[in-house]
Amino acid sequence: MSRRKRIAVLGAGIMGCSVALRLARRGVAVTLVDAAPGPFSAASRWNEGKIHLGYMYSADPGLRTAAHMIEGGLWFRPLVEEMLDCSLEPVISTGDDIYLCHRDSVVDAPAMEAYLHRVSDLVRSHPAAVRYLVDVSRTGAERLQPGELAEVSGAGEILAGFRVPERSVQTRWVADRFTAAVAAEDALEMLTNTRVLAVEPTGGSLQGPWKVSTADGVLGPFSHVVNALWEGRPVIDRTVGLEPVPPWTHRYRLALFLRTRLPVSGPCAVIATGPFGDVKNYNGRDFYLSWYPAGLVAEGSGLEPPAITAESLPAEKDLAAEVFRQLGALVPWTQSLPAATESFEVAGGWVFAGGKGKLSDPSATLHQRWRYGIERHDTYLSVDTGKYSTAPWMARELVDSLTG
Repeated sequence: MSRRKRIAVLGAGIMGCSVALRLARRGVAVTLVDAAPGPFSAASRWNEGKIHLGYMYSADPGLRTAAHMIEGGLWFRPLVEEMLDCSLEPVISTGDDIYLCHRDSVVDAPAMEAYLHRVSDLVRSHPAAVRYLVDVSRTGAERLQPGELAEVSGAGEILAGFRVPERSVQTRWVADRFTAAVAAEDALEMLTNTRVLAVEPTGGSLQGPWKVSTADGVLGPFSHVVNALWEGRPVIDRTVGLEPVPPWTHRYRLALFLRTRLPVSGPCAVIATGPFGDVKNYNGRDFYLSWYPAGLVAEGSGLEPPAITAESLPAEKDLAAEVFRQLGALVPWTQSLPAATESFEVAGGWVFAGGKGKLSDPSATLHQRWRYGIERHDTYLSVDTGKYSTAPWMARELVDSLTG
């Protein structure tokens, strides 16, 4: 692609930054636009960093979601290491995840076990299985024996546990290095504190060229526009004349990020599926903890996310106390974390998902997360990232399609 081409990328989360970096390194002039003060300021920075292989979606027994996620998850590490020119090894969680089946789960223990084994078959048979955060070409899901289960879960509420070969990365570490890579790229113009209001073709055609209207003025013209916004993407699609196809859900989620004074041992655990909680132990001192009902601040299925005000946000200490209380009852080793805490932050952001309903409802379409990807209309591209873990792979596919 000629350097005379100029592309606007909307949204500077992991998807937008991955696209912008790849384009710039192929000699394309790129303008990356975000409403925040800097890249990776919201959900791409503040999440657990699970690099999905599909094990989460046992309420989608047809494996459509898992099959759609596996490719991105397996390619995450090599693609990110290539873009950042450094190894992810120091920030990968050191142990496999433990999936705990709660008595109120939307999927019972036998169904969950059968599903996890089927996903393991998919993962092992994939030619890129050796490229994951760790080699998963010869591993799979294993049911915990009663003694093992008693060591990691509270009595009564947890019916079964399974060790699965999924890992996570520390997203704040990744975010800082993406931010530095964006700043160092000469062919990449970064516009922060710039809210996009509309995208319009200057000639009335979806072939472009395009102008991007912002709260501070008009940008362009651009030969292509990539809409990689995580919050408000359907609103901008509509300004182009593309009617978003429901259902979808906007959810504003908060979680707890903490560091301890001394190392604390305990496995990464996921309480699934329905009453949902998550604890990530990255290195013995850095932790992510979430209890979904406490951290879900707002949700809506309108074209735009519902408004968030300071009054609608819980007090940080109250949220932290509730997360500790809920997880402590179900994953007892976490009870040692409050007294060991050196510092903590409560943070999060908007999550966009195709589907709707409550996670506690077995019929909710949020349990079927295969409806995401790249929608191309000539030189305007709209990207539903789907998951943090799928963004680098989707970015490579998108840039390859643009540059040949």
